[in-house]
Amino acid sequence: MSKKEELLKIAEDKVRAGGYSNFSFRELANEVGIKSASVHYHFPTKADLGAELAHQYTDAFMAALGDVDQIKAQDKNPIDTYTQIFKHALLNDNKMCLCGLLGAQNESLPEKVQTEVKRFFSKNLAWLTAAHIANGESDPEQAAITTVSLLEGAMMISKALNDHSYFKLATR
Repeated sequence: MSKKEELLKIAEDKVRAGGYSNFSFRELANEVGIKSASVHYHFPTKADLGAELAHQYTDAFMAALGDVDQIKAQDKNPIDTYTQIFKHALLNDNKMCLCGLLGAQNESLPEKVQTEVKRFFSKNLAWLTAAHIANGESDPEQAAITTVSLLEGAMMISKALNDHSYFKLATR
């Protein structure tokens, strides 16, 4: 793993545990074993790092989802595939959705980071709309918003109450 990749991984863990303000370049540098100036070499500003983090997270999330038509061709429900990604993050990793957390802090984020968080939700809503169309929903856009809202909210409630049974109950 390159130093840049290490920095992104550590920053992601910190953001998913406590939000955008939960890390500094100095902390990242110490954990990776480099000087703070070296962090600036890879990411001139915290906004650059945050934007790259959200961009990379979105790309990985979308890649993990796969293609709606291929999922349907395997006689699977794409909404179950989507739900499983959230379920794994919460139940196995005990973490929130990175962009869900950042989205809750949107007004205090740098514009570059806001843009990438919007990209995450736009791509997710488009994918979910296609999934609900494939499932024959009468109002796929509304169903897409409901799906992502339910999962992000269920994660937040489960984390706030330190009880994952709320997520399980919401996603039954």
